[in-house]
Amino acid sequence: MANPKHIALVCPGGPITQDLANQVGEIAAARFGDGVELHFHPQCFLEAGHFAGADAQRSAAFLEAANDPQYDAVWFARGGYGACRLDDTVYDRLDENARRKTYLGYSDAGFILARLYRLGVGRPVHGPMAMDLVHAGGEKAVARALDFLVDDDPAALEPTATGGEKTAAFNITVLGHFINADWAPDLSDHVVMLEDVGEYHYRIDRSMFTVMTAPNMRRAKGVKLGRISQVPENDRPFGANEEEIAQYWCSRAGVSYFGRADIGHDGDNKIVPFGAAASIGAA
Repeated sequence: MANPKHIALVCPGGPITQDLANQVGEIAAARFGDGVELHFHPQCFLEAGHFAGADAQRSAAFLEAANDPQYDAVWFARGGYGACRLDDTVYDRLDENARRKTYLGYSDAGFILARLYRLGVGRPVHGPMAMDLVHAGGEKAVARALDFLVDDDPAALEPTATGGEKTAAFNITVLGHFINADWAPDLSDHVVMLEDVGEYHYRIDRSMFTVMTAPNMRRAKGVKLGRISQVPENDRPFGANEEEIAQYWCSRAGVSYFGRADIGHDGDNKIVPFGAAASIGAA
């Protein structure tokens, strides 16, 4: 490959270790040789309590990577709470270089992907992160993300995203926290895919109430439910599983429920570009 893809990695939430970065680099080298270069920002390895550096450091690292013309994509290396704490002014300072990039991540990174989509900046994409390497099937997830970032491999996509529909994908809890924000993206006519991890069924139900009663979501074309994994056992059964919960709130909102989506906090997490397939790559 004459022109290797240059991919910047930043951590808007929690940190990663140098060992994990090395392992991800080895996967990239084995898969693409000199066709890809990963650039882990030093901020990825900082520690400030829960976070990969202070809010100002994480904000600066994201802005630097987004605006740097040498990078083709920004890959969020890890989720973990923190993306919503980035300085609001960061989004006002994104330049034309930022508009040409792909931004890949999921879970807590949904806060950033949503704001980029609202602003029409670059190509926001829901998909695996470097930290997924620690999970079962994680090497496959990392390879899938690289295949998409380097070659736009259509085999990496969640099937719904290949059919020309407008799509978006979010963690349910994260979406519930910003769906009514003034910077939330317009989800009209979108198939919105939802997933979550580590939440009691009653919390999924509560988050779905917040999401599906928002006027923004009532304009969606429909909802598809990804995997809801690692559900803790409550002191008494909730009385409905995750799919029944999704169907219930979709019905109350008058929004179509389209069945299951192949996304989730696992090695099988497929990739969902925001918007219509026909617009992929457009600024």
